[in-house]
Amino acid sequence: MYLGVLDKLWQRRHAHLGELVRYCDDFVILCRTAKACEEAEVRVREILRRLKLELHPEKTRRVELSRGRQGFDFLGCHLRKRMSGPIWEKEHRRVYFLQRWPSQRSMTRVRHRVKELTGSNRNGVKDVRVLIRDINPVLHGWGNYFRTGNAAAKFNQIDTYVWRRLTHFMVRRHGRHLRANDVEGWTSDFFHDHGLHRLRGTVQYPEAA
Repeated sequence: MYLGVLDKLWQRRHAHLGELVRYCDDFVILCRTAKACEEAEVRVREILRRLKLELHPEKTRRVELSRGRQGFDFLGCHLRKRMSGPIWEKEHRRVYFLQRWPSQRSMTRVRHRVKELTGSNRNGVKDVRVLIRDINPVLHGWGNYFRTGNAAAKFNQIDTYVWRRLTHFMVRRHGRHLRANDVEGWTSDFFHDHGLHRLRGTVQYPEAA
């Protein structure tokens, strides 16, 4: 409610400084110049002061996006410009596009959840398909949120992490009965054949989403 006032005042008085993008109490302002960015921060602080609010000191910063110098996190995503490889190879021109993928915090959170579902607290589970049944909703939900970005590399990292966690579970389950060639058979395809959702290949770029 309070930040709805920020939206209205910004649009009415300061929209020339940059575009305000807000979701609940998280927002960014996209400015064309460093000077506009500096003034935008001043104006936002003035408006919030009137509302008896203030910017979070650890979350507030100015970021230089040009040529991929810096990036920022917003709504679980990391946004940064990257140079187009195809354009460089074809025309030898450096052209940068803004891309987004899961932030480090989002990666840590999903890993932590998978670890909870595959840790020593699940030693009583006899069938790996029980773990897969519990993990799949986590992967589906997380993957659906990020699949319309440039998340392919991050998806591969999470797939690999899940495979390792399930392999560790299988090793613990077999215990002293583990044979040397058992681990070789526990490939990512093995778990996929047992129903594990695979993030790899699920990315949909915005025009196809």
